[in-house]
Amino acid sequence: MHTIDVLAWNKFNRLRLHATDAQSWPLDIPALPELSTKGAYRKELSYSPQQLVEIQAYGMYRGVQVYIEIDMPGHTSVIALAYPGLIAAYNIQPNWSTYAAEPPSGSLKLNSSAVYEFLHTLWEDLLPRLAPYSAYFHTGGDEVNPNAYSLDDTVRSNQTSVLQPLIQTLVDYNHDYVRAAGMTPIVWEEMLLDWNLTLGSDVIVQTWLSDESVAKTVQKGHKVLAGNYNYWYLDCGYGSWVDPPPSTTNPYYPYNEYCTPLKNWHLIYSHSPFASLSTTNSSSATYIPPSSLDLILGGEVHIWSEKTDPVNFDAVVWPRAAAAAEVLWSGNQDAEGRNRSLVEVGKRLGVWRERMVERGVGAGVVQMVWCTQDERGCVADGLG
Repeated sequence: MHTIDVLAWNKFNRLRLHATDAQSWPLDIPALPELSTKGAYRKELSYSPQQLVEIQAYGMYRGVQVYIEIDMPGHTSVIALAYPGLIAAYNIQPNWSTYAAEPPSGSLKLNSSAVYEFLHTLWEDLLPRLAPYSAYFHTGGDEVNPNAYSLDDTVRSNQTSVLQPLIQTLVDYNHDYVRAAGMTPIVWEEMLLDWNLTLGSDVIVQTWLSDESVAKTVQKGHKVLAGNYNYWYLDCGYGSWVDPPPSTTNPYYPYNEYCTPLKNWHLIYSHSPFASLSTTNSSSATYIPPSSLDLILGGEVHIWSEKTDPVNFDAVVWPRAAAAAEVLWSGNQDAEGRNRSLVEVGKRLGVWRERMVERGVGAGVVQMVWCTQDERGCVADGLG
C-alpha cells in the first residue's frame, strides 16, 4: 500500500503488477491451488484473493488503477512445478539461454489441449475477480524464444511459420476471455512487431525496446504505451544477477546486465516518448502522422525485481520515477519547444525528494544538501 501512496503523490495513475514469471507464481488461484503452493517462494509470499482485492481497492480510492499481467507463453516455467506437462524446455541446464531470456527456461506449450483446459480454469477464476477494479488485463508476450518449441512435444519446431499461427490462436483465446470479463487486453510489442499477430482494434500494445517501436505500432493503427528501456528501466545498472561460470569469468567482465548503465534522473528526464517522435519527416524511423498522436495513451517507467526487494525498493525507484512522471504530465520542453533547464529540474526534484523522505519514503539522493541550499545550485562549469 505504501507504494500506491507514493505513486499517487507523484501523479501516477496506473500500476501494472507483473504478477508471475519464470521463477515464481505468487498469486493464489483457488481453482488451481498448486500454482502458488508449489510455485511461490514461500506461502506468505503469495497474494490471496482477499489481498488482491484490498490492493486494487486501495489504489482505486487513491486514483491509481492497479491491473495485472500474467505473461505468456514465455516466462511461464514456474507452472511446471504444479503442472509439468504444460511446459516445454523446462529448466534446461546449463544452456538455458538457448531456450529463454533468463533461467529457468520454459514456455507454455502451444498446441496442447491440456494448456487450454488450464487457461480456461485460470481465466474463469481470476478475471471476474479483477474486473470490478480494473479496465485492463495484460497477457504478456515478450521474449518468446522459438527454440523452446523444438522441445515442445506438441510442436517440435522452432520455425516462425509454424509457431506464428499457434501463438495467434493462444492470444486470440486469451483476449476473448479478457473481453468477456469487460476488460481491455494489453500485450507486449513483440506480439505485433516480431510475431506479426493480428490484434483486435481494442488491444493496447506496450512498447519497451525503442522509440521506433512506438512509431511502428502507431503506423499499424494500434494504441500504444511507451517506455523505452534505454531510458526508463529503473533496475538497470546494478550488474548481472546471473553469475558467470567459473571457467569463463573473463568474457563476462565487468559483469554488466544487458541494459547497463544505470538510468540516472538526468537521463530519464531527457527522454520524452512524445518529443522523440517526428510528425513532419515521413522518412524518419520515428514518424507518425499528426492525426495519430492520440493513439499514444501514455508511458510507463519500469522496475523489475531480479535485484529489487522491499529493502531497497524505495531507493531504486524514487525519486527517479518522479522525473519520468513530470515528463509524462508536463513534457521536458517549454511552450516554445526548448528543453527545460536541468538545473531548475534538479532543484525541484531535490526538494521533492526531501518531502518524500519526510513522508517515510526511502528515496535516493538527488544532490548533496548544499546544492539545495545555495541559490546558485550545483552546476558543471563547462570546462570539463
